Amino acid sequence: MRNLEKDWLTAGLIDFEYKKYLLLAYLQSVKTNFKEKKLYPDLSDLQRHYEYSMYFKDGLQQMAKNFPKRIKGLDSDALQVNYEEVKQPENEVISEMQSIMEYALPKFKYSIEEGKELLSKVEKGISIAPIGVLPLYKNEGYLFLYEPCIQETRIYQFNLTIFENNHEKCRGLKTFYVDTIRRSMANTFENMKIDLVKKYRHLPNPATFLVESSSILPLEETFLPIAQRKVVEMVSAA
Repeated sequence: MRNLEKDWLTAGLIDFEYKKYLLLAYLQSVKTNFKEKKLYPDLSDLQRHYEYSMYFKDGLQQMAKNFPKRIKGLDSDALQVNYEEVKQPENEVISEMQSIMEYALPKFKYSIEEGKELLSKVEKGISIAPIGVLPLYKNEGYLFLYEPCIQETRIYQFNLTIFENNHEKCRGLKTFYVDTIRRSMANTFENMKIDLVKKYRHLPNPATFLVESSSILPLEETFLPIAQRKVVEMVSAA
């Protein structure tokens, strides 16, 4: 099982045992990926599922808080009217979803912590540095991914983008694969950059970053996403 749908809690059969089966199958898949050092998109998906479950929980609590009240009596000493809550009619579907959510939340949280711990360990073996002097305009350029044990450099063109979510403006990095080049004494990173400038003249003075990993990592699931984030952080701080 590769993923868990965004509306898994409310879609289809609302049954605790069935939803528990879906959740545990998904989390087992995530755990297997983590063992293989595959962090994305699982870690991001886990965080989204946790947030959606929390929103659902808050919604139920808010619904209970806003439920109508009726007058219980009058406190003549305090000169105030006392109220009592009108109990919500029992709803089996809502009750079942609440049970599923209460079961799922700690499971999501535990898996998120596992992923963050793995991410922290992986990042300790990854470094980033500019190749040559960085230009004033850093929103476009090249990203070099290098693993010394295999001597291969994967080259990507990148574009920094700005997008808005519900709370703030965020920066993201789009990457486009360009080439894979074997590094040698004669073919240094600086020489690779010069060759790129000669070949692709639309970027005459590109911001170029080298992201190096001390170990071999899954490319799409770990190395590239971490490299993209590191470039965003470096460009934003410059």
